[in-house]
Amino acid sequence: MPDSNQSLFPAIAPLRHGMLEVDALHTIYWEEVGNPNGIPVLFLHGGPGAGLSPAHRRFFDPQQYRVILFDQRGAGKSTPVGECRNNTTQLLIEDIERLRAMFGIGQWLVFGGSWGSTLALAYGQAHPERCLGFVLRGIFLCTQPEIDFFLEGARWFHPDVYDEFVAPIPQEERGNLLQAYVKRIMSDDPAVYWPAARAWSRFEGRRVFLLPQPEEAPSDAMDLGVGRLESHYMANLGFFEDEQLLRNVDKIAHLPAVIVQGRYDVICPPVSAWKLHKAWPGSVMKMIPDAGHGAMERGISAALVAATEQFKRLRRFE
Repeated sequence: MPDSNQSLFPAIAPLRHGMLEVDALHTIYWEEVGNPNGIPVLFLHGGPGAGLSPAHRRFFDPQQYRVILFDQRGAGKSTPVGECRNNTTQLLIEDIERLRAMFGIGQWLVFGGSWGSTLALAYGQAHPERCLGFVLRGIFLCTQPEIDFFLEGARWFHPDVYDEFVAPIPQEERGNLLQAYVKRIMSDDPAVYWPAARAWSRFEGRRVFLLPQPEEAPSDAMDLGVGRLESHYMANLGFFEDEQLLRNVDKIAHLPAVIVQGRYDVICPPVSAWKLHKAWPGSVMKMIPDAGHGAMERGISAALVAATEQFKRLRRFE
C-alpha cells in the first residue's frame, strides 16, 4: 500500500535501465519499473528539460503497473544535456513511439505533469490508438498567454523573485524578457549562458510550491536543461499551431482522463486546466484547494496516487 505519510508508494529501483540513440545527436535515458506483466504506463516529466527524479516512480503500485520513464531530449541523463538542435515536440513524440515499440507495448496509460501534460496531450492526439487514458497534472497548453503569464505574472505574486530575474537584463531589453533570456542562454560563451540558465531555473523553482520549501542544491544538468529547453520551447510556442491542443481534444475525448490541478498554481494557472476540462466532457477534474504547482505537494501527490489506484481497478476515473 502507499506510504500513509506521503501518499506515495515506497522507493523502488528500476528493473532495468539504459540509453537509446534516437538520432546522430541525441541519446535518451530510459528506465522500467514495477511488474513486467502489469498495466503499461508512460511517465512524462516536466520542464521541458527538468528530467526524472526517483520520486516519479512512486505514483504507481509496482505490483500492478509496468512503468516506463525516460529523460526527454536534452534533459537529465540524456545526452547532450541542454541541446536544442533536433529538439521539437514532434521529435519527442517519435521518441515515445520508439520506446513503445522497443518495449513491445501496444497501449499504455499516459501520465504527465506541467510540460509533461503538454506532451501527453500532443502524443495522445497524434497516436490515440496507443493510449488507455490520461493522468494529467498542472496543465500547460503552451499558448502565448500562458507563456506571458509565466514570465510577467510573477510580478503580481512574487515581485521579489521577478525583480531578481529581470535585474541582469538591461532596461531597454525588458520589453521582451523571453527574447532577452534566449539570446543569453543560447550563447556559446559559458560566462554568458551559465548565469542566464541558472537565473531562469531559479525563477521557476522558487514559485513551484504554495508554501516555501527548502531550496535544493543547484544542479548543473537541471539548470542547463530547464533554462535552455524551456526558453527554446516557449520561443517556438511548443511547435504547436494556435490553440492546437484544445482544438484537437476530440481525437482523445473517448478516452478516460483525470486532471489534477493546484488551485494556487502560479506556474501553470488553473484557467488552462479548466479550459481543457470544459473541452473534454468526459474528463474528471480534481482541483486541489491547498496546493500550487508541485507534484510532491501533499494534496496533489495524494490525488495522483488515487487516480492510478482507481485506474488499476476500474480502467477509468470518477
